[in-house]
Amino acid sequence: MGGKKYSLQLILLICFLVCKLAESRIRQRNVLFIVSDDLRPALASYGNAIVQTPNLDKLAERSVRFSTAASQLAVCAPSRTSFLTGRRPDTTKVFSNKNATYWRTNAGNFTSLPQHFKKAGYVTVSVGKIFHPGEASNFTYDYPYSWSMRPYIPSAEKYKNAKVCPGQDGKLYTNIVCPVDLSQQPEKTLPDIQSTQFAINFLQQHSTNHNTKGQPFFLAVGYHKPHIPLKYPKQFLDLYPMEKIHVAPDPSRPSGMPPVAYEPWTDIRWRDDIAALNLSFPYSRMPDWYAKKIIQNYYAATSYVDALIGDLLDALNTFGFSDNTIVSFIGDHGWALGEHLEWSKYSNFRVATNVPLMLHVPGLTDTRQKRLQPRHSGLVSDALVELVDLFPTLAELAGIEVPDVCPDDSSKIFLCTEGLSFVPVLKNVSTLWKKAIFSQYPRPSDTPQENSCQPTISETKIMGYSMQTSQQYRYTEWVQFDPNSQKGNWSNVHARELYLDKNEDKNVAEFSEFSKLVKELSTQLRKGWRYALPINLN
Repeated sequence: MGGKKYSLQLILLICFLVCKLAESRIRQRNVLFIVSDDLRPALASYGNAIVQTPNLDKLAERSVRFSTAASQLAVCAPSRTSFLTGRRPDTTKVFSNKNATYWRTNAGNFTSLPQHFKKAGYVTVSVGKIFHPGEASNFTYDYPYSWSMRPYIPSAEKYKNAKVCPGQDGKLYTNIVCPVDLSQQPEKTLPDIQSTQFAINFLQQHSTNHNTKGQPFFLAVGYHKPHIPLKYPKQFLDLYPMEKIHVAPDPSRPSGMPPVAYEPWTDIRWRDDIAALNLSFPYSRMPDWYAKKIIQNYYAATSYVDALIGDLLDALNTFGFSDNTIVSFIGDHGWALGEHLEWSKYSNFRVATNVPLMLHVPGLTDTRQKRLQPRHSGLVSDALVELVDLFPTLAELAGIEVPDVCPDDSSKIFLCTEGLSFVPVLKNVSTLWKKAIFSQYPRPSDTPQENSCQPTISETKIMGYSMQTSQQYRYTEWVQFDPNSQKGNWSNVHARELYLDKNEDKNVAEFSEFSKLVKELSTQLRKGWRYALPINLN
């Protein structure tokens, strides 16, 4: 009798555990991970009075929006590799789009963010541009490691740099400015439209598929715009009459800026409309009339992406996922719109490194917003955060294993992070957080060259290590870099920058009255990201 009693108890215990496991799986939160390419914080919710982004504004109303979030390197492959692995560029060894290496073979077989969710039982789906294509993701977009199915790449993307931009003479060009009529485009569509439809179709199928219903998803949707060329349906241009467009308030090089810090925007100079301006290399100023046109079209491309994100978020609600889905929205890095005489990314200036970051967590950010600030457009945090923090943050929010902070040498460790979960900030936006956030950028020489924007690793001779502090300073040291060891030599400093103003219009690093501050910031920079964490992990 005793044996039967214990057998029955064991059966009941197993049933209880199975039921609790099934229950926890049903309640497990989905993740919608949205990335917009080359998007600076030029959104209405970030205080831009001209840009019209109603759908992202609505998302901001039920999110925590971070005022100061930084990418780790302002170009696509290094930035995406960094936040998708939770490691910084010096660890991933990805510093450029050109001749980039696959981190799994060149740096370490690190567990990626989607791979971590996949191992936790999620169906992981990549739509559009998530991992950077080519060598940086092994020409596979890191499939099958990271994704449950082959990543969806929109077919219209192959026309990215085709001559499809209509000119006033009736001919077609490869321009940076490129409002188009969809009916005249190859396949009569654009890549981001295709990606949105694929993502919506996935949500619809997932809601009705009995084999996967109840299985949580990690759906990553990468929008190409407002990355150049600024190609989008021409009706969005109507939102921005030219009389509302103004050139950057600081269109000249900052006083005291060392030449190594300058990016000569070579990636746009070859385009037909820019080449026709006959601008000298490297320090030409864009004519105001064309500067306004580029800004106007950048804003229009941003509104185009906003409209598509609105469709995606509507689908999340239509198919019953909105109440149980974390929504993360970021730009992969920023983009200069004429500030500092620059027209791209490829630098350590804040306009290149700083990005929009907003995070909606059902039952946390929405209910707190209604309770605490009913007439305010969402919760805003001034805490310093980095894109490398997203991996541990999303893991904690989803209730799966949170990676530990990496030791100094983590090349043999599959799962760890060089970021830190900022869930405490989501719970209390006034929480003090990191003391500083970090970015870097490679250069081939001390003066601007044709390959200054994207040197290959063998061409990289200088690395600029940059730090934004809680005092709103930005301090940078440009140090000698060995392409063989892929390490910086901190004993050989080529140049320094110190900006006390957020616009970064005056470098005061060489001013004697700031020598003590420079010394303090140099010490802080060299200690690195680990010593800027809000908790002592050393």
